[in-house]
Amino acid sequence: MAKKVKVSELVQHFQLEIVAGEDGLKRAVTVDDLYRPGLEMAGYFHYFPSERVQLLGRTEISFLNMLDSEERKSRMARLCNEETPCIILTRGLDAPQELIDQSNETNIPVLRSNTATTILSSRITDFLERKLAPTATIHGVLVDVYGVGMLITGGSGIGKSETALELVKRSHRLVADDAVEIRQTSDGQLHGSAPELIRHLLEIRGLGIINVMTLFGAGAVRSQKRIGLVIKLENWQQDKQYDRLGLDEETTRIIETDIPLVTVPVRPGRNLAVIIEVAAMNFRLKRMGYNAALQFTNKLTETIADDMDDYD
Repeated sequence: MAKKVKVSELVQHFQLEIVAGEDGLKRAVTVDDLYRPGLEMAGYFHYFPSERVQLLGRTEISFLNMLDSEERKSRMARLCNEETPCIILTRGLDAPQELIDQSNETNIPVLRSNTATTILSSRITDFLERKLAPTATIHGVLVDVYGVGMLITGGSGIGKSETALELVKRSHRLVADDAVEIRQTSDGQLHGSAPELIRHLLEIRGLGIINVMTLFGAGAVRSQKRIGLVIKLENWQQDKQYDRLGLDEETTRIIETDIPLVTVPVRPGRNLAVIIEVAAMNFRLKRMGYNAALQFTNKLTETIADDMDDYD
């Protein structure tokens, strides 16, 4: 189901003044793009994106004031489209009477802000992107390790929270435990955070629930983090072939984004916190263009080729 933001939420969040069309505050905003209808003020409505929030700044209003009353009435009738969620005047500008009349007739809210057009546009876009972004909740732990958002997943009781606790002790930061709320931005990035109820909390079997920020300080937690790598913990399977070189780069899909995946087998004696630290550092090196596994195989191939030449 597509997400929606009510116009009343915009009014409340940005403290907008209601100029006209108050009965339409329950109208829904479904896209995060805004639009400044400059061409439409000149009468060109062929490609009018009426589903967007419409911003009228100094340029649009000054042009409208140059038109006669009949032309303004005609343009405002087409601007107050059935799909238009609302119209926002910036810089505290006065709304033409024709716009107020059409707004009250069609229940399209006309709102006003004292903020400059460019600044208000940026703020509303950011707000709508966050509110309308696709989201998902995943069972796992999210930690910030050397600047890399590491999403640790695996079955219940595998040791995710204990590993997160060890990472926190090693000066890394906890973002979320047990439930990770993930939001996908417009450019395909995934950002994870903790639900309000369990923020900064960590559940350790045998100890119960601990507050990481209280125990380790504010530097041990953060509110959200972009997810760069998924670490999947699974019980060691004797008959399963695990990647020993690191050449097989797996991915997993979260919402609509593919994220690199590393599967780590768990058995007694393995220090998972150290393994995850090294995975984070190796991930950063790969992003900088250095791949140890690939370099090793290239050298191995060269060595074998040289030995074959010597043999010949």
